[in-house]
Amino acid sequence: MALERREALERRWSNTNLANMGFYGSMIFSFIALMALIYGLAAAPENTSSAQVWSIWIFSLMAAVGISQVARATRNFLPALLTFVLTVLLTEALLRYYKVPPGLIPTPSRVWTALLSTQQVLLRDAYTTFVLEALVGFIGGAVAGLLFALSIVRSRFLEQGLLPYASVLSSVPIVALAPILVKTIGLEWPSKAVIVGITVFFPVVVNVVRGLQSVNPLQLDLMRSYGSSGGQVFLLLRAPTALPFLFNALKIAVPLALIGAIVGETFGATGSGLGFRIAISVGRNEYDVAWAAIVVASIISLLFFGLVSLLERRFLTWHSSMRE
Repeated sequence: MALERREALERRWSNTNLANMGFYGSMIFSFIALMALIYGLAAAPENTSSAQVWSIWIFSLMAAVGISQVARATRNFLPALLTFVLTVLLTEALLRYYKVPPGLIPTPSRVWTALLSTQQVLLRDAYTTFVLEALVGFIGGAVAGLLFALSIVRSRFLEQGLLPYASVLSSVPIVALAPILVKTIGLEWPSKAVIVGITVFFPVVVNVVRGLQSVNPLQLDLMRSYGSSGGQVFLLLRAPTALPFLFNALKIAVPLALIGAIVGETFGATGSGLGFRIAISVGRNEYDVAWAAIVVASIISLLFFGLVSLLERRFLTWHSSMRE
C-alpha cells in the first residue's frame, strides 16, 4: 500500500513537472515571439496587418499564463521582473503597431535612448531633487514630526488643541501650497525642501501619536507596579510600541517626498531638478526625455523605499510582522 502511494505521488510529481516545463517553454517562446514582432514592426512599419496585433495579444496572454505558473512556484522577485518585461514588450509592440506619434506617447525604446543620451543631465537633476530637496525635507519633516508627536503625548492641551488640526491640515493638497511656498521662500532648493518637510510632517505626527498611545494597559500597569520611572516606561514600552507606526509613516512619506519635490519644481526652479526637466521637456514636446526623468524619479523612490524597509527589518526583528 505504501509503495503504491509512493508511486502515485511520483507520477503526480512527474506530471506536474512536465506541465510546468510546458508553461515555462511557452512563456519563453512568447517573449521571443514578441521581440520578433517588435523587430518586424520596426523594420517595416508600413506593412502592418491585423494578424500582427492578434499575435501580440495571443503571445502576451501565453506569457502571462507562464508568469502565473512561475509565481506559484516561487516567491522571489522573478515574477515581478517578468511582469515588468512583459509590460514593456507589450507597450512597445502596441505603440509600434498603432503608429502612435512619439510626440504623444514615446515607445519604451525611445525612452531608453533618451535616458542614455541625457544621463549626465538627469543625474544632476536627480541630485538636486533627491539629495537637496527630498532627502533634506524628509529628514527635517520626520524629525520635526517626531518631536511634535512626543510633545503632544506629554501634554493634554496639545493633544486636544492641536492634534485635530494636524489631522485636518494633512488633507490639504500639496499642489495648493506649493506655488505659495515657492513664491514666498524663493526658487532655490530650500523652498522645495520645506514643501517636502510639510508633506512628511503630518503622517509622522499622526502615526507616532497613535503608536505612543497604543501601549497595552496591562504592560503599563506592570511596569508601574515595579516602580519604573517615566523614562524607563518610555524607552522600554512606549518607544518599541510606537516604532512600527513610525516606520509605517516613513514608508508612506517616501513617495510623498519625491512627489512634493517634483511638484514644487514645476512651479519654479533655477534650472535643475527632475520636476523642472519634466516641465521644460513637455513644453518642448520632448516627451521621451520627460518619461526618462519620470523613470529616474521612480527608481530613486523605489530605492529609497527599499532602504526604509531594510531599516525597518533591522530594527523590528522582534515584531510579529517580521517573522514570516
